[in-house]
Amino acid sequence: MENKGIGVLLVNLGTPDEATPAAVKRFLGEFLSDSRVVDLSKWLWRPALYGAILPIRSPKVAKLYQSIWLEEGSPLMVYSQRQRDALEARLNIPVALGMTYGNPSIQSALSMLSDQGCRKVIVLPLYPQYSRTTTAAVFDKVARSLKQTDYLPELRFINHYQDHPGYISALAESVTNVWAEHGEPDYLLCSYHGIPKRYADLGDPYPEHCNQTTALLAEALAMPRDKMSMSYQSIFGREEWLKPYTEPTIIELAQKGVKRLDVICPAFSVDCLETIEEIAEGCKDAFINAGGETFNLIPCLNDNSAHIAMMENLIKQHIQGW
Repeated sequence: MENKGIGVLLVNLGTPDEATPAAVKRFLGEFLSDSRVVDLSKWLWRPALYGAILPIRSPKVAKLYQSIWLEEGSPLMVYSQRQRDALEARLNIPVALGMTYGNPSIQSALSMLSDQGCRKVIVLPLYPQYSRTTTAAVFDKVARSLKQTDYLPELRFINHYQDHPGYISALAESVTNVWAEHGEPDYLLCSYHGIPKRYADLGDPYPEHCNQTTALLAEALAMPRDKMSMSYQSIFGREEWLKPYTEPTIIELAQKGVKRLDVICPAFSVDCLETIEEIAEGCKDAFINAGGETFNLIPCLNDNSAHIAMMENLIKQHIQGW
């Protein structure tokens, strides 16, 4: 692609810089202080967050990160960097990686693109299904990062791709690759990151997008719907979140006689704490303890070629006319 001053900003959620309680506390403090994520009154929420939740939760979460940490760093960061590298090589235009929380920041990524002469920037949040808690939070950070900029770049913002044919095809390919090696399971579960039910009631289209992805993936796999369903994981706090919840669903499937269960996490662009530790370790243990026998986590799309090709096509579609 000819460079006409166009750059790409890839954005993921973020990750602690290190697998230490202090680094986790900094990261979670920034993440959970965002009103897009937790919309409680800051006068009520922040004293509880900094006075009780972070001091108690940070050491526990740090141990979980330590259990999955790679030699190169956090899995989310390692795979996101590989995505950036692969995408830039295919597009032949500058691609910068920014994180909504932590490092590298969105502001630093936008500055990098500006330094490379990019006056037109396409923003791709790595969330296939739109949610106020993820995609909208990226938009907020981009806007705040540009607030002090004298010359604003022209922006285009991709806010969802839950039904993009290339995305569905990449998901199906990742599933069939596992099945080619291990055989088909008794049941396939799509586990999505949860959000408070109240957000959906107020108009967040996230559950609708998750339903669309699940239905299209079932169609692509020719999977009977009595052998495939969806659930929501990573529940936090006492408020009701979207249901059904993943771990109870997995336990129920085992109790109903499912012996081999495969789980895919379509909302996650890269493998991270929520897929590697929560699903592949925690939920696997719950399944086996409830009577299941074989449990497979189907890896996230990460930097596989079908995923990068989908992102390339998605960006080229949105660049048309520039």
